[in-house]
Amino acid sequence: MTASVMCAARATGFHSIGVDLIYGLPHQTVDRFSRTLDTMLARASNRLSVFAYVHMPQLFKMQRQMDACAQPSPAVRPAILRLVVKRLTSAGYVYIGMDHFALPTDELARAQEQRTLHRNFQGYSTRAPCDLLGFGASSTGKVVDVYAQNAKDLPGYAAAIDAGGLAITRGVRLTADDRLRRDIITQLMCNLELRFDEFEAACGNRFVDTFAPLLERLRSFADDALVSIAGGKLEVLITGRMLVRNIAMAFDRCLGQQTMERFSRTV
Repeated sequence: MTASVMCAARATGFHSIGVDLIYGLPHQTVDRFSRTLDTMLARASNRLSVFAYVHMPQLFKMQRQMDACAQPSPAVRPAILRLVVKRLTSAGYVYIGMDHFALPTDELARAQEQRTLHRNFQGYSTRAPCDLLGFGASSTGKVVDVYAQNAKDLPGYAAAIDAGGLAITRGVRLTADDRLRRDIITQLMCNLELRFDEFEAACGNRFVDTFAPLLERLRSFADDALVSIAGGKLEVLITGRMLVRNIAMAFDRCLGQQTMERFSRTV
């Protein structure tokens, strides 16, 4: 079925086809996921997004029917991700970062090479940052520096709309510090490096002075060969791309202190 759909898409003129794969599902093993990769590599999709299953039965009723004991052990999940990185990069895919892979000819890979890759809360994009409008229950939107989310429950959302108002239940307006940290996180996630001179040209402050305590905390990442802090830049190494989300989290004012203890929740 997947093969026929992809062939039909190519015949219709779609020039970039992406496939989403989930690892960490019940009864999943490294060997079983390896066979899934065999199938996907035979299809030669332009992009692959391989993301972790999140078990949250308190939020999703369907997950309450799953046997929690059937989920892969904490050791299996990173083993599957390591397999994914090895298999896909050996097959010629560019490891964009986190859970994204793309063929070198795909515009996503070309944008990263040219340092024009962007990211928003929907994922990686080759488009410059723009306003995003969210429609429907639980959707999130962004207008300039304001982020807002609609009601998550359908009855609450419908009632707000029927009343002629907005269904927004929470939101945030970014401060100057928020915008600065957002730019740093974007640089790390998209370019896999942060050049201190670019930061200093944009904000007028020396990076090593502004984030001295944070750089000290990042030394543990450097000791584990996940990042390099030298030559006037912070660079995410190939071994750190699986954990670039955790590395970037260090710059989040609200999450920075929890970065090290959240590894298992992001892999």
